[in-house]
Amino acid sequence: MRVDELVACRGRLEEFAGEVFAPLARADQRVKGSLYLRGLLLEGRRKSMQPMAGRLGVDHQQLQQFMTSSTWPVDTVRTGLARRAVAVVRPQVWVVDDTGFPKDGTSSPGVARQYSGTLGKVGNCQIGVSVHAASDTASCPLSWRLFLPGSWDGAEAAGRRARCRIPDGEHHRPKWRLALDMLDELATAGLRPAVLVADAGYGANAGFRRGLENRGLAYALQAKGEMTAHAEPAVPHQPPYSGRGPRPLPRYRTRAVSLREHVLAAGRDTAVAVTWRKGSKAAMSARFVFLRVRLTGRRPKPAPDGVIAPRWLIAQWPEGENEPVKYWISNLPADIPARDLVRLAKLRWRIEHDYRELKTTLGLDHFEGRSFTGWHRHVTLVTAAHLFLTEQRSCPKAPARA
Repeated sequence: MRVDELVACRGRLEEFAGEVFAPLARADQRVKGSLYLRGLLLEGRRKSMQPMAGRLGVDHQQLQQFMTSSTWPVDTVRTGLARRAVAVVRPQVWVVDDTGFPKDGTSSPGVARQYSGTLGKVGNCQIGVSVHAASDTASCPLSWRLFLPGSWDGAEAAGRRARCRIPDGEHHRPKWRLALDMLDELATAGLRPAVLVADAGYGANAGFRRGLENRGLAYALQAKGEMTAHAEPAVPHQPPYSGRGPRPLPRYRTRAVSLREHVLAAGRDTAVAVTWRKGSKAAMSARFVFLRVRLTGRRPKPAPDGVIAPRWLIAQWPEGENEPVKYWISNLPADIPARDLVRLAKLRWRIEHDYRELKTTLGLDHFEGRSFTGWHRHVTLVTAAHLFLTEQRSCPKAPARA
């Protein structure tokens, strides 16, 4: 925002900051939190602490101390922001995703040579895992976790961990487990998604899907064509019991085949045209095949009678293509309309707007500190700035207080 734009909404920003930073016990912490928020909102190429302090006309050590050594409850602030974001966005889905933060050195917490979808390759970076609330018209992050690669565990990493002030209880955990941790934390605040969506990096993970189902959560997850499943009519066979040893468990005798094979067997003629939303230039429409399958893969979890619950398989099969180009799996009800199923599965697109604004406008990936807690504080305050802008777009004519 330009200085004059920030001045024009000063009253709303002060009210917003007052509510967001109310959990901070000390007045000076609330002032510095508001100052950091203004620095993120003001236009400028870099949103690291020194450039922001220069634009704000303050000593950058004020911001440095607030982000790295001051004691204030980032978890409490983050939870308050999540509640507020859900009320503003009124999400149809929550989205789990991750994004890369390119780095030049090796001292930032969690930095390593690792694959980043942001870079599209292996590079030296940090990875942040996030949960977003999304609708067709708005979206906003709800929570963040910094991914710690395995190289940040063990005795050889002790020095780096100490320098980055990584708490003793923080260790390498797969990204999908970090996502489940965030969902659990949000659930304790009374926040649960109507439907959860994610890309194939999460959807293809049986542990993640099982974690969602154990929590009673509905999902529509992108999948990989090589994942395997039985057709819905398949039933398990109960081997006879010889009377000696453990009773044998029911099992499927048919061979599970890939999702791709299921769709190819159904044929392109079974694809139906679905329009799921209005785009900026035209309606978004494509052809999809809808099947009911029983997912197998690694360690499926059948019921006591051996039955694997059926799930939706959705495959996008454009005209002129020899085979589908995208797959999704979902545990949404069997009678859900096809348009709703596609619309929910496709809503992940919305958070690309989040990442673009969070990074290019608000400096999500500009943090240069070496503190694990500082990283989480920075992304939380960037989320606050993003939520403020989202609120202004939702109610652009709201009067600014003097």
